[in-house]
This record gives sequence, structure tokens and C-alpha cells, in this order.
Amino acid sequence: MTINFKLKALAAALSLAPALAVADRGDNFNFNRIASFPVCMQLDATCDVDTETAAEIVAVDFTGKKLIYSDSPLEAIGFVDISNPSKPKPLGTLDLGGEPTSVAVKFRFALVGVNTSEDFVNVSGHLAVVDTRSQEVVTTLDLGGQPDSVAVSPNGRYAAVVIENERDEDLGDGEPPQSPAGELVIVDMQRYNPKTWTTRRVDLTGLADLFPGDPEPEFVDINHLDLAVVTMQENNHVVVVRLSTGKIVSHFSAGSVDLTQVDATEEEPAIISQTESLYQIPREPDGVAWLNSYSFATADEGDLFGGSRGFSLFNFRGDLLFSSGNSMDHMAARLGHYPDARSGNKGNEPENVEVGVYGGNKFLFVNSERSSLVFVYDMKRPQFPTLKQVLPAGAGPEGALAIPRRNLLVVASEEDSRDDKIRSVVNIYKYQYGAPAYPTLMSADRYDGTPIPWSAMSGLSADPVMDDVLYAVEDSFYGSNRIFTIDTSSHPALLVAETTIKDSNGLFAATPTSGPDSDPDSFDAEDLAAMINADNSVNLDPEGIAKSADGGFWIASEGAGTVTETEDRPIEKLNFLFKTDADGVIEKVVTLPDAINDIQVRFGFEGVAEYNGKLYVAVQRAWVGQDNPMIGIYDIHNESWMFVTYPLDARESQAGGWVGLSDITSLGDGSFMLVERDNQGGPDAAIKRLYKVDLSSVADGDVVSKTLVRDLMSDLKAAGGLVPEKIEGSALMPNGDVYIINDNDGVDDNSGETQLINLGKILK
Repeated sequence: MTINFKLKALAAALSLAPALAVADRGDNFNFNRIASFPVCMQLDATCDVDTETAAEIVAVDFTGKKLIYSDSPLEAIGFVDISNPSKPKPLGTLDLGGEPTSVAVKFRFALVGVNTSEDFVNVSGHLAVVDTRSQEVVTTLDLGGQPDSVAVSPNGRYAAVVIENERDEDLGDGEPPQSPAGELVIVDMQRYNPKTWTTRRVDLTGLADLFPGDPEPEFVDINHLDLAVVTMQENNHVVVVRLSTGKIVSHFSAGSVDLTQVDATEEEPAIISQTESLYQIPREPDGVAWLNSYSFATADEGDLFGGSRGFSLFNFRGDLLFSSGNSMDHMAARLGHYPDARSGNKGNEPENVEVGVYGGNKFLFVNSERSSLVFVYDMKRPQFPTLKQVLPAGAGPEGALAIPRRNLLVVASEEDSRDDKIRSVVNIYKYQYGAPAYPTLMSADRYDGTPIPWSAMSGLSADPVMDDVLYAVEDSFYGSNRIFTIDTSSHPALLVAETTIKDSNGLFAATPTSGPDSDPDSFDAEDLAAMINADNSVNLDPEGIAKSADGGFWIASEGAGTVTETEDRPIEKLNFLFKTDADGVIEKVVTLPDAINDIQVRFGFEGVAEYNGKLYVAVQRAWVGQDNPMIGIYDIHNESWMFVTYPLDARESQAGGWVGLSDITSLGDGSFMLVERDNQGGPDAAIKRLYKVDLSSVADGDVVSKTLVRDLMSDLKAAGGLVPEKIEGSALMPNGDVYIINDNDGVDDNSGETQLINLGKILK
């Protein structure tokens, strides 16, 4: 692919603003994230704890200023002060002696479903009624089984609790029927005192065609007519119940969908290829929410046999009004959030839905669990949802709560693993005047109409002439590696082209290997063969990219394996520099000297820059026998190497970890800018910095000195989310603007959020 000055026209022609814009209605209001509350702050002010916590379902008290969320791992509910929603504060937790599964609010009382079952057969649970002011249990109501979703009617007269009595997935083939059957419990709450409330039961057996004797109700919502809609996910069935009488008004199969242009295959390394079809896929809905008195939306997550990768709209009689088809998978890929590791299962996996009216405008919110996004749809035309915007949402968004009276939306993201740099968060968004802040990067379409898929961005490089063109590479999470062309002239920036790196001339295939196939410490012929595909595309680990003076590209590919860890991390890849032409065809392969390869550590090449006939390569961490990492300097004409040492900052994170280098950028005068970061994210992140070094007159073996250019922590916190771990790319544009980007790990144990940030003219 050759870049020319028609790029801007191409970008304009492919502009996708309408795909994320509400139909013109005269308003310029959007939802933007204003805060993320890490649930671990309930245990420690700085989250310096390994304890797993999880915000799953969230509600708000009658004042609209206190959130209550269920925390299953902690067997508690948590309280959060959102008097100032941009600065949420912990208000403590309440131990419930069992697993809270859901929470809803009636006036000053929170109704919490608590599962106390011994096992899948001996089921039990209760409804804990909590005073939201004193944060104490007032009374409990026995439910006789394992509760899941809880809902309160808009008039406060009724609550509905689904008793799932979930199956043992390890028993037999993991399919129903497994006793005891689930049911629906109605709570009559006409009186104010919770101790006077009573319960009634609704039998749900014999309704579904699939496993009629074993209903497993999953989610419930109640409309203004006191009609409860109940999803039975494993049964692929929906039931509507009149709460005043407990009678079933209607019930029907959720049906199935045919999907085209989706990715149904998982590869390793990953390839996102939305070219497959799936037929007769049961919806198996999870979350459900009434849109009005007669119709509702379902999040079609799937379970046993299905998962349509989208959402549907039905009326209460069971007529299908709308099905989203492949659009959520496509948008997730367009925004770099597509979870390829779930392609063989349920793709982006919609989990829950919520409805809210803001300023007279009705919106439907669809939480995508695996892509960690919230899709916002304008419901001006009830049967024709229009995608308004897409919001980042921590890892694994579960519960959603609209608070229109305060122009707020709250989403609880349940995934929590300190080792994986993920913390469960309560996301807070505000509906306000202004443009959407997210996404910061999205892609144009391929010729087949599917979006250019991307994720796991690593190095960045600026075009030497055009002020608004960047180049990027994807790392080893993906196979058949590509170079991306990004137009930054609009917001979000637009990824307009992909160029596959290929060994068409066999230069890489001819690279000498260093040992016999049986030696795990050697890069051998088998390892080399695994890096080259049948179509001559390559499976590298591209971590750095630099636009070459001749119009092509230099790619820094990180090695894999450590020479001193032969049992756990054998040498599978060396560190390479690749020169490609403008179309991505490899023209030159550069290897390190043998003496340097002999001390390889798996933290290798990260960034590359070209200046005045030389390449400058940043190595992430110290190799064997070293105290600090190297910057390698390669003379292109003489084909010779020299190495200097870069002094890293000491660790500052409360979680420990390490500090290393990422990208390197030429400043055009013999000096360079480097990204220095720790391997921590969220509350544990401490070092995300840009430094400047002068390499104009260094000698082999020198230790360089550095000058701080910018501490990036404030820039990263400004997005309202948790600080990402991997700031991996940097670039200096011809007009002096500096860009950075983070690596989202291919949405694997990661929220998938990508922040492409223009820091402005920060260099002096």
C-alpha cells in the first residue's frame, strides 16, 4: 500500500461518524465517563489488597446519592457516596452471610437476594431488606431457593425475585433437567413496614419447549402496569406475569437467529476474520428491560446452545420487533474491543440491558460482557434503535442503572484480578453537552463491508510529511501481523488502511538458525517455520515501528524466551529488525550479534527509531548479567551494532513489579524520547513517563543520562477510567504534536480500552 496525499479524502469518504451519532435531533448531549470507583477501595484507600471483590448489580437509594451494589466474592453489599459523582467515595460494606445475587430499592430499603444454598440440590436463600440510611438489615424473607435477579415495581407495590436454582454444569453433560426447578416469587409490599411483607409463588414449569420441567429463570423487570417479564435463559423462553394476580399473561420461545459475517473460529495466534456464518442460534436471553408498557429488550447472551451476539426487542405477546444481528460484533471489532478468544463461543456476549429517559430522549443501554463496552441506542423510533455511542466500561460490565434525574448512568464491571491488572469498578457516566470522549480510535471498512479489525496496538510512528498521519503495529497476540495507517484529523481518529507484513521474497525464511531442533535454548528451524505462514504473512511480535527514510518501514520484533529458563520459557523467537517496503514486503532482516543473543531475556525489543542512517532500538528490561536495559544502535550502511545503557527509575508501585522501556522516538537532532513505564495498572500504576536522552555523541558501553519530558499519569486519569498498564507507543508529528497509545492485550484479561492521546506540543 502506498500512502499519498489522497489519504485525507479517503478518510473523509470512509468517515464513520454517522455510525456513532444519534439521528439529528437538535441536541449535542452525550454520555461521557466522569469516574470509575474501584471496589477494592472499600477494603483499602489505595486498593493495596489482593482480595477479590466484584460489583455486579447496582441500585441507588431514594436520594439518588448513594449506590448499593452486590459483591458476590465478599458475600456483602457495598455502598458508594455519589453526592459528587465525579468523585465517588466508599461508604463501607455489609456482610450478608451468603452470596448476594442482585439488589433493588424501594424508597429507603434495599432488597437483596442472598443465596445460602449448600449445593445444587439443597437450595436455600432469602431476601434481605436493608435500611439504606443505617446500612443495616431490617428483616429477611425466606425464598426457599437460590435467588438471582430482583426487581421492584415502579409504584413500589411489588417486588419480583427469580429463583434460578441453577444446574450443576459438571453433572453429566451439564444440561437440564436437574432438580429442583426454578420459579418466580412475588413480594407484596403494599405496607411500608418490611416486616409485614408477604410472598407468593408462581410455577414456571411446563411452559418452555426446551426442558419444560426445569425452568431456570435468569432475570426479571417490571413495567408500569405491574407486568413482570422473566427470561429463562437455558430454556430459551420468556414469560410475562401479572403481579397483582400471579397469573401468566403470555409466554413464548425467544427463538433463534441466523448470523452472517461473524468470526466463529478461535486461532492462536489470533485472527479476527468476520467472514463466517452461524445458523439457527438460540438467543438464550439474560438481562431484560421494559421499553414501555408493551415491549421490552433482551440481552441475548446465550448459555447452553446459543448466544446471538446481540439484543432483541419483543412485545409482550412474543412478536419479534427487532434483532441486532451482527452489528455489535462488528462495532466491537471497529473499536478494537472484539474478544477473538471468544469467537468460538458467543463473541462480544451481551449480558444486560437498561432503559432511561434523559431530557425527553429515551435510550437503551446494552452491556457487552466480553468486549467490555456499553452500547447506547436512541429509541426515538421504538422498533428501529439507532446507535448513538459506545462507552468503555472496565472489565466485564454486568449491572446497569439509569439515574435520569441526575443525568447519570452507572455500570458495574465485575471482573477483578490484581495479578492481571484488573480491578472491579463502578463506572459513572454523565449525560452532558459535548462530544463523545470515547472511542479515541476506530476503523474504516474492508471491501466486504466488515470493519478493519484491530487491537493490541504497540508502537507508533509519524508520517514525516503529513501532520495527521500515524502508523501503528499489532503485537504477537495476532498472527499475520499488519501495519496500520491512522488518520488523526478527526475525532475519533480513523484507521483507514491495513498492510500485511509478508516474506514474499523469502528473506526471512533464509535467516540462519542457531542450533539443532532438540536444543530448547536455540532458535531453530522449527521455530522459524512457525513464524512464516503459507501465504508468506508472518507471525512476529511487532513492538516498534518507524517510517523509513525511503518510504518503507522498520519493524522491531520482540523475542520470546529466556536463556536461563529453558524449562518454562525456551527460546522460540529472537529479536529482529525488519525493513519492509511501503507494501509491507520484507526487504531486509537484521539480527543481534551472537554474544547479545546469548544473554536474551524475554523482555526484548520494544521500540525502534531511524535517524541519520542509524536505527535506535529500545530493549524493555535488563538482560542476563545487566542492571539496566540497553539501547541498541545499528549502523544501516556498515551493518554494525553498538549498545548503551539506559538507567531506569526505581520501582514506585505499591504492588512492586518492574519498570521498563517501551517506545523510542527520534526528535530529529540526535536526541530521542522514550516511554518508561511500570507493569502495573489501575490503583497500582505509578510510573508512566516520557524521558528525553541525547544519543548524538555516545560511545559503545556508555550509560546515558535522561531528562523528564512528561509524567503521563494525569493524562491517563483524565479519561475517567483506570490507568492502563501498557503505554507502548509514542510518536512526534511534523507539527510538533506528541501522541501516545496503550496496548489492550487483545481484550484478553483486559477491558479492551484503547486510549490514543494527543499530548500536544510538549517538547521544548
